[in-house]
Amino acid sequence: MRTWRVGTFSMGASLLFLGLFLFLSRFMGLDLVHVMSAWWPVLLIVLGIEILLYLFFSRQEKPILKYDFVSILFVGLLGMVGILFATLSATGIMGKVEEVVAREERSFELPDFSYQIDDTIKRVVLKTTAYQTTIEATDEKEVSMFGTYRTQTAKKEKLLASADDYVYANKKGDTLYVNVKTLPNELGPFYSHQEVASTILIPKGVELEVISTGADLTLNPRALENNWSIKGASSLDVKVDQSSNLKIEAVGVDSINGAWNVTEEGDPNTGDRVDAVHQSGEGKYNITISNTHYVNLTTN
Repeated sequence: MRTWRVGTFSMGASLLFLGLFLFLSRFMGLDLVHVMSAWWPVLLIVLGIEILLYLFFSRQEKPILKYDFVSILFVGLLGMVGILFATLSATGIMGKVEEVVAREERSFELPDFSYQIDDTIKRVVLKTTAYQTTIEATDEKEVSMFGTYRTQTAKKEKLLASADDYVYANKKGDTLYVNVKTLPNELGPFYSHQEVASTILIPKGVELEVISTGADLTLNPRALENNWSIKGASSLDVKVDQSSNLKIEAVGVDSINGAWNVTEEGDPNTGDRVDAVHQSGEGKYNITISNTHYVNLTTN
């Protein structure tokens, strides 16, 4: 009288089919995740075949049914892994995990932005984000922005398709409002972070107001021919040409460095801040700096 051990055949057949799937996937270019998520139904087929074989042979030999618990446990684990892969794939989580694993840091160029300035625009209001930004005066009659950004990508695809993805410009009356957008960041377990280093060119004859949200800014006013004001920067590096005609005022900043004339000393213990002035030439045009943590002045 033969003893039938349910589970042994299923385990052997499951291992055989799984091995074939994995072997063929290497030569056919199949994705391992797709193989694991598509393979698990074979377990049900194998178990069904084994039960049908048992019923077929039981009518002839009346075998004693016994269970191979180790094999059944192993087959069950394989099935649970397959179902888990299929569930994660259906919910999109598995695709996201694959993307995160395949990520690499790459640098791309920012799509160039430019806005032509006519005589009706007297003032530019620039709102920056917490990225590294250089602001320069230019002889050109346009506001322009260019630079690079660094991001994590799995497909080597650019995050930004056009300038509209990171900057917005809108004219109201005699003022051009330029808002620099924050690049999209993923939060949670799939966190990603982008870095941007950009240069913004402002026509030298146009008044400029910069409203920053804790960014590290560099100012290069060159031969500026109007007034600028900078508010809310975390750190500010001002590069001044001695041949320029500028008066730079730092009002209520935490600390300064460079060739300043301090008009009011600050006291970190009481929270008092520093007021200082630097002048080159006759000081016809003003640059006013306020609500800024640190200002460094470099003269050429």
